[in-house]
Amino acid sequence: MFRKILSALRLFLFGGFGYCLIELLWRKRTHWSMGILGGVVFLSLYFLERRSSGPLWKKGLWAAGLITLYEFLTGCLVNLCLGWAVWDYSAEPFNLLGQICPLYTLLWLLLSLPILLFCRHLNERQAGF
Repeated sequence: MFRKILSALRLFLFGGFGYCLIELLWRKRTHWSMGILGGVVFLSLYFLERRSSGPLWKKGLWAAGLITLYEFLTGCLVNLCLGWAVWDYSAEPFNLLGQICPLYTLLWLLLSLPILLFCRHLNERQAGF
């Protein structure tokens, strides 16, 4: 049991740091809440790859939808409810409350494919759970 918790924590931290790094490279800034979001996202993609079958492109669509949902929920909390102004997509076409937009969903799709392949590698090596 302790080993599973430690493994989940390791995956969570990896995802959190990775998500913040992506933000720093893309936007030149990040926020600690993105570390939490990144940890949740990476754990979710790890389990998506581990527990589902089918082609990578379908998993990528699921992953992009899941990340977009997580970003919407997180954005509603940190941006709309708490007023932290972590991001604002209101200038992007077809945005939803300024928290998500199709452009970033597409970018998450493209980024999720190599992440899913990495998760597959981790699962094959039994490096995770």
